[in-house]
Amino acid sequence: MEKKFGLIGGTVSHSFSKSYFDEKFFREGLRDYHYDLYSLPTIDDLKKLLDENPELAGLNVTIPYKEQVIKFLSNVDSVAQRIGAVNVIKIQNGKLSGYNTDGDAFYESLEKWFPKINNAKALILGTGGSSKAVQEALKRLSISFDLVSRKNAKGQHTYESLEKDGGPISKANLIINTSPLGMSPDTNSFPPINYDLLTPNHYVYDLIYNPARTLFLQKAEMRGAHIKNGLEMLHIQAEKSWAIWNN
Repeated sequence: MEKKFGLIGGTVSHSFSKSYFDEKFFREGLRDYHYDLYSLPTIDDLKKLLDENPELAGLNVTIPYKEQVIKFLSNVDSVAQRIGAVNVIKIQNGKLSGYNTDGDAFYESLEKWFPKINNAKALILGTGGSSKAVQEALKRLSISFDLVSRKNAKGQHTYESLEKDGGPISKANLIINTSPLGMSPDTNSFPPINYDLLTPNHYVYDLIYNPARTLFLQKAEMRGAHIKNGLEMLHIQAEKSWAIWNN
């Protein structure tokens, strides 16, 4: 019986998810299983997508719809509720259930890479759905963090305020980009922080994996910082999605 899965987002052509699942289905002999990329101009186009593809059994969700998609769901798992964002949807009997595997995937990826540092401090660039999952993981790891946003909001830095006061960058051991800045095809963009404040004591993580070395990571590496992209996180997240769809 044919089953379809896929990724919805604003721009999805950059994603490795299709090749990952195509290889997985081939390896496991699932010839009737297919994974496609669905670029949606607005989240309201989800209804049309579901009507036109009744074989859909599961979806991944990427920027900018991880928060917006919640209004379409019949059920939201407690973890996704707590985070306030959904990146996995299971479709069963016409009902959509939402889950979040980003938090667990980031947690597992970071725990293996980032050393145990007393009173570690993180700086998170971006405040969207991916940022919320990262915040959840850092809380579990007892790593305190500050947020950086384009807009002024209570308890957050802006990129402009960082320029004037580099303190948060100098005090952070870990800097995480959760924004889409630098993601293919817009590979010439990067978060506007003062990279000259980065040192070999910094660990710099970009959730983006395409390109493998964004300008954000290149600039950090040039200053001697330890760098990591989001490919391992994607792989962990994909396997967790698969477990949810097959439960």
